[in-house]
Amino acid sequence: MVYGESISLATKGFSDIKNITGEVQEIVHSSGIKKGLVNICVIGSTASISTIEFEPALVEDVREKLEVLVSSQAHSRHSETWGDDNGFSHIRATLIGPSITLPVADQHIILGTWQQIVVIDHDNRPRSRKIFIQVMGEM
Repeated sequence: MVYGESISLATKGFSDIKNITGEVQEIVHSSGIKKGLVNICVIGSTASISTIEFEPALVEDVREKLEVLVSSQAHSRHSETWGDDNGFSHIRATLIGPSITLPVADQHIILGTWQQIVVIDHDNRPRSRKIFIQVMGEM
């Protein structure tokens, strides 16, 4: 069985990190799939999906390190070509990736005690993000 559903959320940009674990778990439960896999994918080329211990200090640490790795102030040919000054956001999204796949057992996502699913919006402006969740497995 394969089941899919989308969620949308508002983000602030500049590597804004939002915890979507609860919404994803609700979709897994609604799917009726007892064991299998769930894939979480953000639609767009300037955002990422990952896992993190979602607590304020670590969220700020991640945002700070992303700025060090790929500065929002760095020159980019993409920004020169398109004039949108978001080349850095495409690079950050490429490094982290648009999706993750996690195991499902007993209609629950298998996560560590402090592990949450997050969407990271790297763009240089607020956005409305669409995330597609697809659950595959046995009923």
